[in-house]
Amino acid sequence: MAATRTLVEVVLNGEPHRIPEGITVLDLVASLGRDPRTVALERNGELVPRARFGEARLAEGDRLEVVHFVQGG
Repeated sequence: MAATRTLVEVVLNGEPHRIPEGITVLDLVASLGRDPRTVALERNGELVPRARFGEARLAEGDRLEVVHFVQGG
């Protein structure tokens, strides 16, 4: 029997999203198909340092803003 993961709701860039409870910022960035070296993430009004993406766990009600940097010419 497979274990089911509890889902929690967060607000991501102004939109509600359901994510598995306890995932990290790094997990979220990967699930969005983004390279963590090219994003900045703010959680509940505070910038999460890129070096902490793998340890910063997300929780019910977190408000997240993700910005993806692109190079242009």
